[in-house]
Amino acid sequence: MTEAVTPQSPFDPPPSPPEKTGDTAAAIRPEDIRDGSVVALAVGVAGLLLGLLWWWLAPRVQYVSNGEAVFLRNSESEARIAADGTFFLLALGLGVLSAVGTFLWRRAGGVPLVIGLAVGSCFAALAGWRFGLWLGSSSTDLAAAAAAAGKGVPFDAPLELLAYGALLAWPMTAVLLHLGFTALWTPRDPEPDPLYGWSGYYQPAPPAEATLPPRRRRPDRVGGPASLTPSGGGGPGGLRPGRSGPGWLR
Repeated sequence: MTEAVTPQSPFDPPPSPPEKTGDTAAAIRPEDIRDGSVVALAVGVAGLLLGLLWWWLAPRVQYVSNGEAVFLRNSESEARIAADGTFFLLALGLGVLSAVGTFLWRRAGGVPLVIGLAVGSCFAALAGWRFGLWLGSSSTDLAAAAAAAGKGVPFDAPLELLAYGALLAWPMTAVLLHLGFTALWTPRDPEPDPLYGWSGYYQPAPPAEATLPPRRRRPDRVGGPASLTPSGGGGPGGLRPGRSGPGWLR
């Protein structure tokens, strides 16, 4: 006994693709979280290098005392701006190095790796800033430093960072550069082969009129010229002449 098969209507929605069987890999693996933690720790520790280089390379602002007050030795000096610029350039360079090193270590990238790089870069910038201030805070009290230096003897002011926006140079450079490297040179996953019987897009069926047999041609009006119409009866060969005249009504 056979079952009747109903043909699919062209107006029906396309069938849904079959679900893949088997275990599916998780989007974020434990190895990715481990790599992100390693990047955050390594970049964060590198912030000490930023503080050391800033303390070593940044120009010092010098003061002088006349015995009653403390004044800038050179009122037109740009040492304060140069100190901020030195911190910014050092943070920019270390951000480039951290982005390149992270990409060369793990070319596949991933969300945990980017998050680890961003967190480590922010911590490194803060750690370098505070470490540099600690190294350059030998003369935090200007009055005591002026008294120790003596009248008319210039002395260095403590190291300061006036432009706090320079703290964003390292994390922004590292994250943006790493994302650019990942978008350009990360190997792409191969495209999956289409499943058997599923082409991935809907192809509408041909209209129903195209599958119907051609209709027989009938005379346009009663009493017209004879037309050859396939029929089971009539003259030879199944042809029947058309009827006309009043004799047909009898």
